[in-house]
Amino acid sequence: MQISDSLFRLDGKVALVAGAASGIGQAAALGLAGAGALVFCADVNHAGAEQTAAGIRDAGGTAEAMTLDITDESAVTAAVNSIRDTHERIDVLVSTPAVNVRKRLLSYSGAEFDRVIHLNLKGSFLIAQAVARVMEQNKAGSIILFSSIRAATVEPGQGVYASTKAGLIQLARALAAELGPSGVRVNCIAPGIVETPLTAQIKNQPDWYDAYSRRNALGRWAKASEMAGPIVFLASEASSYITGAVLFVDGGWTAIDGRFTPPI
Repeated sequence: MQISDSLFRLDGKVALVAGAASGIGQAAALGLAGAGALVFCADVNHAGAEQTAAGIRDAGGTAEAMTLDITDESAVTAAVNSIRDTHERIDVLVSTPAVNVRKRLLSYSGAEFDRVIHLNLKGSFLIAQAVARVMEQNKAGSIILFSSIRAATVEPGQGVYASTKAGLIQLARALAAELGPSGVRVNCIAPGIVETPLTAQIKNQPDWYDAYSRRNALGRWAKASEMAGPIVFLASEASSYITGAVLFVDGGWTAIDGRFTPPI
């Protein structure tokens, strides 16, 4: 038997990454491009998306930048249709945008609740739905949504964020069930604590930062780049029989016991 890395290659594939300007989205774009995909780097921050795309091109990959707000249904439809019309396919979707308002539930306002739900859950739904329609027609594709360890374990101040991340898992499972007969796979990645702009508040407080480091089995935070491998895996033929699954990439956080109450 010949051993080959071809299972993990994405040559000739077209990928759309939402949130590609920074953090996990940027790591996703770089990882997919490194595996051979043409990557559309989408973000509300066009300059950041272009910087990511330029970095891919400088490294010998193929990428384009586009401005995209995933909560804008008409913009999502237009972006997806543009890619489909040009390339006749979208093989991979990675959606990473999220927001968190760290407050105890009794202090939450309705507007804050709507803000978190609107991006984390509705935005993810809109872009997954639009891309899934293309994939269903082509009878192939991999959709990767980003949940969190907060879908399984929560702490004070994370209630609404955690609710959206738990909801994303059920959304992915429902899509997996509905799209499976068409050959489209849908999975979630659930990271632990990752150094991204979203976690800057925690990183700036040494006791909080150190407590989170001690909370997982590896004793450290993840780098955004450490999400690229799992993303490429779920996008590639190496995961051809995996759908409706949740891959925890959390350094063992959900495997061990411990607790920290953050200063909110």
